Amino acid sequence: MGREITDTRYTRGQRTRYRHALRRNLDIFERFLDTAEFVDEGTIGVELEMNLADADTWQPALSSVEVLDALDDPDFVHEIGVFNLEMNLPVTHPDGDGLRMLEQQLEQRMQRADAAAQASGARIVPVGHLPTLEEDLFRSGAWRSPGARYAALDHAVSEARGEEIALSIKGEGKGLEATFDSIGPEAACTSMQLHLRVPPEQFAAAWNAAQVIAGPQLALAANSPFLFGRRLWHETRIPVFVQSLDTRPPEYAAQGVRPRVWFGERWITSMFDLFEENVRMFPALIPESRSMAEEPLLTEGAAPRLHELMLHNGTVWRWNRPIYDPGTNVPHLRLENRLLPAGPTAVDMAANAALFYGLVRTLVHERRPLWSRMSFEQARENFETCARWGLEGRVRWPRLGRVRVADLLLEQLIPLAMDGLRDLGADGSVVDRYEHVLAERARSGRNGARWQIDTVTSLELRGMDRPQALAEMTRRYRECVDSGAPVHEWPLPVQEQR
Repeated sequence: MGREITDTRYTRGQRTRYRHALRRNLDIFERFLDTAEFVDEGTIGVELEMNLADADTWQPALSSVEVLDALDDPDFVHEIGVFNLEMNLPVTHPDGDGLRMLEQQLEQRMQRADAAAQASGARIVPVGHLPTLEEDLFRSGAWRSPGARYAALDHAVSEARGEEIALSIKGEGKGLEATFDSIGPEAACTSMQLHLRVPPEQFAAAWNAAQVIAGPQLALAANSPFLFGRRLWHETRIPVFVQSLDTRPPEYAAQGVRPRVWFGERWITSMFDLFEENVRMFPALIPESRSMAEEPLLTEGAAPRLHELMLHNGTVWRWNRPIYDPGTNVPHLRLENRLLPAGPTAVDMAANAALFYGLVRTLVHERRPLWSRMSFEQARENFETCARWGLEGRVRWPRLGRVRVADLLLEQLIPLAMDGLRDLGADGSVVDRYEHVLAERARSGRNGARWQIDTVTSLELRGMDRPQALAEMTRRYRECVDSGAPVHEWPLPVQEQR
């Protein structure tokens, strides 16, 4: 959930003053990290972005304003697309039945949002890309939600790039080659974001661990195989997000200038490394100063708010992002895991959260860190491979060489994650519940992406064209979400004929 701003365009003088303020913020933050006391509760939190689809046609429903007005709840907010909305769950703990409570909150809040959507003739669809999206929506002005923040972001990325936004993604046939005069395709990307409070002395290890597991984590959860009628990557969200927010013209990319949606390029030794890279490598997109935002300098507890640094940090979209939160009295640090797609069901998403929190816990406390045995380039390559091929991909792993990611998950990573959950104090029944969901998904190869691909293929073999098959698949997807069953248990059309 981003902060609102006051302007959409800025003068050269404002940009210069913002740069100086940003550098001062960074110096203050470095000193503050060395001396401050932070909240260290190990708490977790979730943000979930969802799509709105017309209940009859399953095309995007541009009705988020009406749905949010009906919900009238500050925990439900706009996302950049007017066919999106975001919900925020209360902070909780992973011990005891905390993850089971998280699952129940996901289920209850999705049902509440869906009830509000139905009053407007729509349905909530928790999926990485709404399968029925068409290019024409993003070539009109109808796609964007109201708010200066979204207009400023769209304008800033477009101005920095200096030309149209280009998507080029391999897939069936010629894949996708398209250009847009806005960042609209970014609105196609809906995710589940996991937050973990981390003490300063453990942050580098937690971030490195999250980077190591990013590929397998994404493969198990992939849920975005279709965009604009094309079958592309198993998690097409990844290249779409990178390319739709790319401020670099092709010449800058060829020179090695970093993209703003970034995996990173090295293991870190301190949280400060990430903030320093963000300031050193990326010019400001939205240079709104603290005085322009009328924000006080300090919290009630005298922690610096660091307005400019926090605003800038929110415009560098790392897949694992560092968060400094000054709080009210005592500040805290969070690791924000941003790579997972939304959906399919509450139990699937809670299981995905269990994998992440459990694995990070185990890997942070290993005697010989896994990242000390793997190059950063290999972790990045694994991430890209898993985004493209999902559970069908093969990754390189220390002591194993090249291995099927499904086998790696079954034989090593899921058991390690369950060990981590036990170490966190999770109830045995909770561990057993999510271990079963994760293991069966890996064993069957049936994640959200695989189910979508198989369902559309079956429908097309029955005589439907691609738009019809995508609409019918989306209808069935929502029906399966209503069932509450994990995706590895969802039926396929071919099974219905037997």
